[in-house]
Amino acid sequence: MYHKYDAIIVGAGGAGLMAALYASRGVKTAVLSKLYPTRSHTGTAQGGVGAALGNHEEDNPEWHTFDTIKGSDYLADQDAAKVMCYEAVDVVYELEHMGLPFNRTEEGRIAQRPFGGHTNNVTKKPVRRACYAADRTGHMILQTLYQQCIQHNVTFFDEFHVLDLIIEDGVTRGVVAVEIATGELHVFHAKAVLFATGGWGKVWRVTSNAHTLTGDGPAIALRRGIPLEDMEFFQFHPTGIYKMGILITEGVRGEGGVLVNSEGERFMDRYAPTIKDLASRDVVSRAIYLEVRDGRGIDGKDYVHLDVRPETVNRYFERDGIKNPDGTPRRITAADIEAKLPDIADFTRTYLGVDPTLQPMPVQPTAHYAMGGIPTDIWARVVADDKNTVLPGFYAAGEVACVSVHGANRLGTNSLLDIIVFGKRAGIDMVRYCQESDFLPLPKEPEAFTREQWEALLSRQNGRERAADIRREMQNAMMDYVGVFREEAGMKQAVEILEDLKERYRHIALDDAGKRYNTDVLEAWELGALLDTAEVTAVAALERSESRGGHYREDHPKRDDENWLKHSLVWAKDGTIELDYKPVTITDYQPKERVY
Repeated sequence: MYHKYDAIIVGAGGAGLMAALYASRGVKTAVLSKLYPTRSHTGTAQGGVGAALGNHEEDNPEWHTFDTIKGSDYLADQDAAKVMCYEAVDVVYELEHMGLPFNRTEEGRIAQRPFGGHTNNVTKKPVRRACYAADRTGHMILQTLYQQCIQHNVTFFDEFHVLDLIIEDGVTRGVVAVEIATGELHVFHAKAVLFATGGWGKVWRVTSNAHTLTGDGPAIALRRGIPLEDMEFFQFHPTGIYKMGILITEGVRGEGGVLVNSEGERFMDRYAPTIKDLASRDVVSRAIYLEVRDGRGIDGKDYVHLDVRPETVNRYFERDGIKNPDGTPRRITAADIEAKLPDIADFTRTYLGVDPTLQPMPVQPTAHYAMGGIPTDIWARVVADDKNTVLPGFYAAGEVACVSVHGANRLGTNSLLDIIVFGKRAGIDMVRYCQESDFLPLPKEPEAFTREQWEALLSRQNGRERAADIRREMQNAMMDYVGVFREEAGMKQAVEILEDLKERYRHIALDDAGKRYNTDVLEAWELGALLDTAEVTAVAALERSESRGGHYREDHPKRDDENWLKHSLVWAKDGTIELDYKPVTITDYQPKERVY
């Protein structure tokens, strides 16, 4: 079946919906999503969206820009970081005017809380910059934008799984998708296509990511000859629920929660003496690993405690002289926890049997966020080489994209900010591009390649390998060798394992040969995407012989700006991985050592 729209958005999370909302104001727009839109992963984002509103204390976008660049370990493109942080204020107020129910101050302004890496650049102390709706900010953004898209007559194709990007003569022409309900292939002819497909955390064993975050977007781009940027940088959030990886928002620490080891020590005093538990995520994640490795994990296991009990938090508030903006001593109560962190309280009670007002929570680092992805410029246009040559008609925004505002390490709250700022910019530029362009003809049988691959998967009833076994071995290898700590021998082993798993993938068996709601074949296709993204991640990490942000090499523990202040670009060509590099855009801030 064939469809024709000016703009096609692939993915219905915050970036996709923001782009669709703005594109729909000028051109005929459709959104394709393998999920019902309000189940998109943006809905799991908890703690807040960063913007220097200054509603509690002095703040400004330049401080936010500097914190973003510093947090990125100076790998962020500084022009892009400035665009994001300066546009943050207006876009947050825009969401408010759309109806997003932010928490409020007593004066009725949008309430803000501290978050890791966000500081007053003069005092170096934490600043309240995270605008929040309890601990379900992403959920509120998703609901608000979806309602706006419905109001503005955006067309949705729910449970359509995109399998290929149509590019002819170097110009984007559309996508091919399978309708999950019927198993039928559909061709969507378009002038412009945006990928907003999210991340690929399911590459690792312990992750905060949903089962659907399988790297579909970057894998399709790779297969179409488009490079991926900075794939070695994947963020491990320091506080996932022990063994499960379910996220415990940084907002817990923003409200005063502290990390404690088996000796009852607030150990971040040693690793980040100024900002302590609100240091950047890469710093805190490594600190937890080091505590565990040195025998200070709780009960000798590989986790520590996150303690937000009022008696604990108030003791540290008093010790450190923490005050409210009006100068009164800061305090927290059980009622504050229930009001400001209701979902977290519910998660820990449900999954752990732990009441956070009475007991500390067991946490460990969890694979959380991709800093790398499909390379774009500040208008979300995909670029195809080290010279930033724009690929006409192809856009990417959100976690699947690398603009690059996060560099080697993303600050908390900047993910939600990224999706709304660059989703908006993508939608605006897609209108411009579509109005200036004509529909170009599709190639003959544009779905032929996809059909061949899809039917080959469906016919694999006699294979000797199980997708679940391959996925588990991939996740174990990535967790063990390409996780928070990395070194050459382990990463080489990971690359060898992945090469073997890709060969075994060619012989997987499927139990379901049907077409309707065939989750067996969908998971097999997703596994192929995961293996592709895992391989380029491991290869890029192996080549980068330094430590920077989320990429920490035990055999190269120092940052090396002389040799490695550059973005990686990785291609998959004829079964081999090729690497190249391009410079980081530096405008106002020269790299220097990060001190927290």
